[in-house]
Amino acid sequence: MFERGQASHRFNINSQLEHLQAKYVGTGHADLNRFEWAVNIQRDSYASYIGHYPLLAYFAIVENESIGRERYTFMQF
Repeated sequence: MFERGQASHRFNINSQLEHLQAKYVGTGHADLNRFEWAVNIQRDSYASYIGHYPLLAYFAIVENESIGRERYTFMQF
């Protein structure tokens, strides 16, 4: 009886994971390789940098560039 509960619990978790993977692109899927996963992480990070002005300003100061140039650079990746 205990094993049956574990199997249904495992099935429930897997179905929830499949639902999240279908809903959100960045969560990946079973056929996703390491490179594609890393590209998703990089793209999400750059989108976050662009969306959060203080981070964008920080990168602009560190690289001695304008904020617009940094935004443009992040959008090219």
